[in-house]
Amino acid sequence: MADQSQPQDDYLSRVFAATSTSESTNLYDQWASTYDADMVSHDFKAPRIVAETLAEYVNTASKSSAVIVDAGCGSGAVGLQLKNVGFTGPIDGLDLSQGMLDVARKTDAYRDLKITDLTKRVDASDGEYDGLTCCGTFTHSHLGPEPLEEFVRVVKKGGVLVATVLEMHWVEKGFEREVERLRESGSVEVLEKEVHAYRKQSGGGRVLVLRRL
Repeated sequence: MADQSQPQDDYLSRVFAATSTSESTNLYDQWASTYDADMVSHDFKAPRIVAETLAEYVNTASKSSAVIVDAGCGSGAVGLQLKNVGFTGPIDGLDLSQGMLDVARKTDAYRDLKITDLTKRVDASDGEYDGLTCCGTFTHSHLGPEPLEEFVRVVKKGGVLVATVLEMHWVEKGFEREVERLRESGSVEVLEKEVHAYRKQSGGGRVLVLRRL
């Protein structure tokens, strides 16, 4: 049950201020039942933008068979948006919060949902997925750029990764440097890294699109 001593719309600031993985996980577990409604009030457009962006780089015929992994899937908003833009193949969801995964399961958008610490190796083989989405996870008190290399690993050659990155973290937290390192190593082609206003009063964020080489 959510902690009723705190306003529901205060969860966003609380998870951004979390100082440990366990604190963040507990907050998301508490927030899960009202997360989607609360994010509507924040005008959170990122799930739709991420799904539509991935759809731009996958041809229509492939959408019915493409196998996608949604890293940091939360309550399943991206999974639903992927279905809305024509992805009818399997989608797997990974998240650290069991509460969020329980909500995502009710969407029926996912083939499989797993508790996963994205700071560690993902339980997937090299090139297992045609595409990867990561929405709202590269932000305050969440992930740094280190998982990007692992995300690239689980996408097959020619596959596409779409992730949102908070703009104020792009340079400060080393995302720009890590993306350039991956590009220089020949691992990826950088297709997009433009700034979008995807959450009210957030200051905007990058929508990063990488193709696995």
